[in-house]
Amino acid sequence: MNQSSLEILEYAALKALVGRFVSTSLGKVELERVQPSTDRAWLEETLAETAEAMEYSQSAGGSSSTGGKGTARLVFQNLPDAAEALARISIEGASLEAREILDIIQWLERASESRIFLLSASERFPKLGRKAAMIGEFRGVLRELAGKIFPDGSVADHASVALERIRRGMSRQQQQIQESLERFMRVHRDEGLLQEEFVTIRNDRYVVPLIAGQKRKVNGVIHAASGSGQTLFVEPLETIELNNELVRLTEEEMREVHRILREMTGQLREHSTEIRSTFTVMAELELLFAKAQFASEFRCVIPKFGDRLSLIKSRHPLLEDVLRKQKKLVVPVTLTLSGASRTLLISGPNTGGKTVTLKTVGLLTLMAQSGLPVPCEEAEFPLFSEVLADVGDHQSIEQSLSSFSSHIAQVREMIDAVTPDSLVLMDELGRATDPEEGGALGLAVLDHFRRQGCFTLASTHLLALKVYGGNTEGVVNASMGFDEETLEPTYVLRVGAPGKSAGLDIARRLGIPLFLIDRARSAMSSSEREVSRFLRDLDVKLAEVTELEQQLSRQRIELSSIAEQQRKEFAKREEQKIKEIERRASLLMEKFEAEARVGVDHLMQGQGQRKAAEQALKKVVVVKREFERELTTVVRETKLESSGGDLTPLQINPGMRVKIRDLREPAKVLKVSASGQIEVQAGFMKMKVVMADVLEVLPESTGSGGGQKLPKNVTYTQGPTWNTVTTEINVIGQRSEEACEAVDKFLDSAAMAGVHRVRVVHGHGMGILRKQIHELLGKNPHVSKFEAATPVEGGTGATIVELEGR
Repeated sequence: MNQSSLEILEYAALKALVGRFVSTSLGKVELERVQPSTDRAWLEETLAETAEAMEYSQSAGGSSSTGGKGTARLVFQNLPDAAEALARISIEGASLEAREILDIIQWLERASESRIFLLSASERFPKLGRKAAMIGEFRGVLRELAGKIFPDGSVADHASVALERIRRGMSRQQQQIQESLERFMRVHRDEGLLQEEFVTIRNDRYVVPLIAGQKRKVNGVIHAASGSGQTLFVEPLETIELNNELVRLTEEEMREVHRILREMTGQLREHSTEIRSTFTVMAELELLFAKAQFASEFRCVIPKFGDRLSLIKSRHPLLEDVLRKQKKLVVPVTLTLSGASRTLLISGPNTGGKTVTLKTVGLLTLMAQSGLPVPCEEAEFPLFSEVLADVGDHQSIEQSLSSFSSHIAQVREMIDAVTPDSLVLMDELGRATDPEEGGALGLAVLDHFRRQGCFTLASTHLLALKVYGGNTEGVVNASMGFDEETLEPTYVLRVGAPGKSAGLDIARRLGIPLFLIDRARSAMSSSEREVSRFLRDLDVKLAEVTELEQQLSRQRIELSSIAEQQRKEFAKREEQKIKEIERRASLLMEKFEAEARVGVDHLMQGQGQRKAAEQALKKVVVVKREFERELTTVVRETKLESSGGDLTPLQINPGMRVKIRDLREPAKVLKVSASGQIEVQAGFMKMKVVMADVLEVLPESTGSGGGQKLPKNVTYTQGPTWNTVTTEINVIGQRSEEACEAVDKFLDSAAMAGVHRVRVVHGHGMGILRKQIHELLGKNPHVSKFEAATPVEGGTGATIVELEGR
């Protein structure tokens, strides 16, 4: 990516802004590696990871522990700088200092914690889970090293048995030296030898302070003197051996501590590859969550890559950061370029925001191609191979470049580097020279970029370019808003028409005397005044049209919402009416069926009346089916009326499986005639039915017969058929297990077929089979009650069973 453009668009300052959310040195190194890329696969993967980090952070909600559906917050703050220790850990024979080992342990503990948190949430956040899986498993080594080094960097006594023994010896030795020196001070207290009565340390040996003039009265070794020379620090002769022993133990302690640190370094070195990989993953995770924090702070979204350059309410993050401190808001920028319209020409007042608009588009493009979220509501970018920017004044005294020379030099470099996949940003095209020549040159340059097919955004005050923008296909004019009453810019980008420069109006607002403004206006040519007036009127009309469009859009949304609400309320009322019809019809059917069955049961009490009763039961079933058919027709017609005739009719085609009224078995459609009749086959029977007799279209059978397939994990089995004449089962002579199994299947079939009353013939015998069958009937969920048959129906040799109603 063009380095000059990165500097112009303040890319380094943007990274520093993101860096506010990075705490560790390794995370900052990872941030330094961030650069704009043209690798689409890498960008989409990085942005997808960032999106997960944003969602994870939002789910964590600032909490340090999980709660409900929340996630545990990952913490990267307060981790030490372990980069040097990490570099030394791989050097064979090197021994880390206690502080360095402790730093690595802290990193590994934090990494293990992050690993647990992310893996536990990997179902919701699979990309973060894959990152976490790359963190090593260090529970074993952390358990071995736990507590051996204190937070102040000292090695704990229990780090080894030898160290504990040495330090116990040192403690005893210090106690003996203390007691020896205290005895010395008690003996010489009244002799005027002591400067003060306390024990101190000089040159790692315990001493007492003596008056300088009394040193010859004490046998001992002088180790130091005070600054004034009046106090000598003397080690009495009787404590020299005790101090020597303490020095020996101290040296032994240092050797043991060094051995322990070397051993701990070796334990870490065995996992050096995993440790380096873990540190890398932790740095990547920290950067991901830093981007998530940045996105939350600046209300960013994940950009998309496509064929359009589209920004909805975009904001310049650096400008927003500055204005926040002043408690001001950024005016967002919205624009779209696509297809053949790839050039946007922005005009309007000075200090009106043209330069900020160009920088916003350029910087957000660089952010998107760096895998960073962008501050706007929606964003789509083409994947640019280059971002070429000439924004601002690059005048250089050292290089003897005027503003115009610097501008032309930059334009020349852009012309050399441009490709159809470039984004070109040019501020004040044709500036710093004669307006007529500058306009002609700017027109030629802008048209060159248009012909190259790249996306171009340019700002100008020149009339020639405004006219070019209005007359050239593929070039879109836009203007920055200006309030005629306050004489202040509004910073709102309005696409569709050029804007006036308003230089004299702004000069007046900034304090130029009015008589000078009037003189300047009189010096303008009539054509210039007319153009200025035309642009002002056009700007007003554009504002009015924009406001009208917004009003119409709001009204359209409101009307659509009202219509949808009314439709739902009407549908709800009609649905309630239909349900009430169905409920009442169901109650009537149940009452009719119950009364009919009571009458049939009375008829079946006599043997001679059974046939008539069964015929009556058949008649009940037929009447019930006719009632159901009429009810279905009424409900369907009611639905059709309530929907205004929009109820979708069944689409019947040959080969379909359908359910026909009054037929239990599904039927296959053979032919559909123009008159609406349908020829179907059910089993071995062919018939013709009308469309109204088709209740529903069934899924295709999964059998070998072909037809439609049922949905996955769904099977179809033909329900039982029932001969209403046969309402009994005879199990006389069968073994009890065989008989009970037959009766159980018989009851299932009867219940599914809607039979209300059956007879089980089991005979008299020893009564064992009857007892077994009665136990079965008592447990069967279909059985309402059972009793011995009447004498005419078999007496105790048979049992009458009443089944639960459907």
